[in-house]
Amino acid sequence: MQLFLEQCASGVAMGSIYALITLGLALVYGILRILHVAHAGIYAVGAYLALGVFSLTDSLVLAALGAMGGCALLGVAMERFIYLPLLSFPPFVPLISSIAMLLGIEEICRLVAGPYILPFSVALPFADVTLGGVRFSGPLLSVYGVTAVVLGGLWFLTTRTELGLAMRATAQDRDMAAACGIPVRRVVAVTFALGSAVAAVAGMLVGIYYNQVYPTMGAVPAYKSLALIVVGGLGSVPGAVGASLLLGVAETLLIGYADIPLPRDALAFLAMVAVLMWRPQGLFGHRR
Repeated sequence: MQLFLEQCASGVAMGSIYALITLGLALVYGILRILHVAHAGIYAVGAYLALGVFSLTDSLVLAALGAMGGCALLGVAMERFIYLPLLSFPPFVPLISSIAMLLGIEEICRLVAGPYILPFSVALPFADVTLGGVRFSGPLLSVYGVTAVVLGGLWFLTTRTELGLAMRATAQDRDMAAACGIPVRRVVAVTFALGSAVAAVAGMLVGIYYNQVYPTMGAVPAYKSLALIVVGGLGSVPGAVGASLLLGVAETLLIGYADIPLPRDALAFLAMVAVLMWRPQGLFGHRR
């Protein structure tokens, strides 16, 4: 029983990381209706920026702020110079451009930082805790704490502020929002900045949690996050979070604990196929 509970705790941590990665993708799709695959590249850049700043300053706070700021600027630049000119084209055109940006980011990271795995060893402020015989490690508690702060901050921003109201209005109908005086382009830019900053946090967390940063670390999250926003419901932020947590626990229990002979990364796509067959709008989505 103790092993089962520890596996559940590990699964929730994995799901929390998935949620942070998928959040930005769900935000961007909700407001622009494009599949921002290059979001996974921003996640990798966030890990490298955090590692670089931490190596120079030995400060986790400065590393997080530097990574978030750099990735926010990168996300806004992508929106302004890549996606904006392509919005009048069929949806597959921005998608192809996004895949190209992801591949380009991977190659730039490889050229700048090298093709090797870099360690990201950090002394975390959380000590190991044992509750009911279940041990929660410091890295595990760090993932829980950071995810809770990020999700709580985004919930407050999107539901309790004028910016959040503008974001929701723009997501529902961009033309109507613009007619009502909402600065749509600014709202879209802020959405990209927020999603990219959250991706930077996810990249930093994963780098610390696994003690490694490498150029292609965004490859698996790129397609897994696409499956998750389909499972949760396209454009649904609560759906993205819920699907991510469910996947993290399911992967850990079914493959890690029950030892089902199935590739770990295949579970997200099996879930996506099942959802598309029986509930096309997603687990948390609504029919239109």
